[in-house]
Amino acid sequence: MYDVQKIRERVKPYKDVIVFIITLLVANYFWKFTMVGDENGDAVTWFGIDITAPFEFMACHVADAVYWIVGLFRDTVYKVGDHVIRYDNGVGTSIIWGCTGLKQSFIFMCLILTVLPVRFRISDLGFRNSNFKFQIAKLWFIPLGWLCCYAFNIARIAAITLLIEFHPDWFHFLHDYLFKYLFYAMLFGLWVIFVEKIRPRVLSH
Repeated sequence: MYDVQKIRERVKPYKDVIVFIITLLVANYFWKFTMVGDENGDAVTWFGIDITAPFEFMACHVADAVYWIVGLFRDTVYKVGDHVIRYDNGVGTSIIWGCTGLKQSFIFMCLILTVLPVRFRISDLGFRNSNFKFQIAKLWFIPLGWLCCYAFNIARIAAITLLIEFHPDWFHFLHDYLFKYLFYAMLFGLWVIFVEKIRPRVLSH
């Protein structure tokens, strides 16, 4: 039989990473299988409930922001309707509900909420206790992370839109691989900052 204590000791240094991976997978698949939307962004439902409005608002906002940024570099760009950004040569992109960055913001929130204190006991729940302050720290770090997600999402879509004007065949690689994984790399970086910098500082007081 395995020695449970020995297994715990071996796993302990990797506890945070294990929690990160599990949370990332669960949050990602929870979103994937509960959020249903069509490619045109006409309707988005969650457990059958219509939640199109916030996604429509964000898609329009992202499209406006990207159009403004791209317009700083290209005078050949124009906007069609609320969601489509197109160039004079016919190349363009459509900003749909999946381009809003809301999924990544949701995943980031889950990642931070599931970060564990170094040690936790029920008796530690108190207004002067460091573990309580650690939970409070999440309340300001999560909105900060959302701002980072928002800014990165605008930047990535603007970059993709700029790059595909003369290289439309790059779209699949840029959208589905490069910037997608850079986005998750940013989430990981924010998580590392919280775990390695903020958590020790809060729990040490």
